[in-house]
Amino acid sequence: MSSSKPLRCAAALLLLLGSLQAADVSAGSATDDDRRRYDAIFSFGDSFADTGNKPIAFAMFSVPVTVMRPPYGETFFGHPTGRTTDGRVILDLIAEALGLPFVPASLAHDTSFRQGANFAVAGATTLDAEFYHSRDIPAPGSKFPINTSLNVQLEWFESLKPSLCSNVEECKEFFGRSLFFVGEFGVNDYHQSLKKLNLQEIRSLIVPNVIQTILTAIEVLIKADRQARREDIGGSRGDPVGLLAAGADLLRDRARPEDYDPRTGCLKEINELGMHHNALLEDALHELRARHRHAKIVYADFFGPIMEMVQSPRQFGFRDDVLMVCCGGPGRYNYNDSVACGDADATPCQDPSASLYFDGVHLTEKGYRHVADGWLSSIHSAARDSTGFEGKALIHGSIQRFIRPDPRGLTP
Repeated sequence: MSSSKPLRCAAALLLLLGSLQAADVSAGSATDDDRRRYDAIFSFGDSFADTGNKPIAFAMFSVPVTVMRPPYGETFFGHPTGRTTDGRVILDLIAEALGLPFVPASLAHDTSFRQGANFAVAGATTLDAEFYHSRDIPAPGSKFPINTSLNVQLEWFESLKPSLCSNVEECKEFFGRSLFFVGEFGVNDYHQSLKKLNLQEIRSLIVPNVIQTILTAIEVLIKADRQARREDIGGSRGDPVGLLAAGADLLRDRARPEDYDPRTGCLKEINELGMHHNALLEDALHELRARHRHAKIVYADFFGPIMEMVQSPRQFGFRDDVLMVCCGGPGRYNYNDSVACGDADATPCQDPSASLYFDGVHLTEKGYRHVADGWLSSIHSAARDSTGFEGKALIHGSIQRFIRPDPRGLTP
């Protein structure tokens, strides 16, 4: 198998928590009534949601990034913003459709968070960094993962809460009209682990901890409007869902042609790990529904929209060679392990809107828009099916990710 084989596939879940006064809108339009339904958005996650935390967080650990170099951000903003795509991410498109401003990165302290904050950081793991460093994962002395885990992001949220509400009643009112995204965790946990552990070890050691951390985080956020301070996060070592990235390169070295899905080019055993993760999470969420009947749990899909675009690119206005990366280096699919988008040797495409993949890990804004439309539809369906429901909605869905190795560890 060629060393430039770029794409890896994996399944994951996205979680969305919010009030059920949802809007029937697409990412491109919304009525005035729709736009009044939410006052704020709070987001937790990794690079698929990060709106600018990565360069700030990585600078704290003296880790260089390329995301603040062109052509990142040029399609919409005209300059790099810290988003790992050519323009807007899904969170931006949903906020825009709901009449809210783009959700500011929480580490950018020179802004107001009255209409929301984004705690997501590219490369974030579910489990705390110490969990990996104490086991020399991915390797002894590695800076990765840096500690921007789900628990860390929840701590940032708790630190921000007193500036938003000061007592139970104020918090109930404020967060009752807010959306909470807890999305796409787990990808980087499995990516880091695959550099040292085999798949069976990951299934037995990493996945259960990831699932438990996700559930703890969800319960904390379900209770966010009923407590002024968080009391029950504790030392739980798990986090929201996702699946792997650069570590799949290790599997590629021993993969045979029959190990790849002929329809997509994905490694089958990686998808099987994702399916295992998703099955465990679905079972756990079923139990969570029973414990929190005031919360509505709904399914939002990332897997389906991406597979639709991969399998029928012309239908969505993409080039026929849909796996070709917009911004990359010499190699198959314009991807090279040693040439990251933003490097001097990288070659950007002229029209990102014709590409599904921007830098080999992340989608272009056009790809994200199709996914965002599906999520907005799920939000609306939750409201439509819950007339009179006054609790919160938790929307979760499977994600299909096509992942490339990044030798520097600058992962989703």
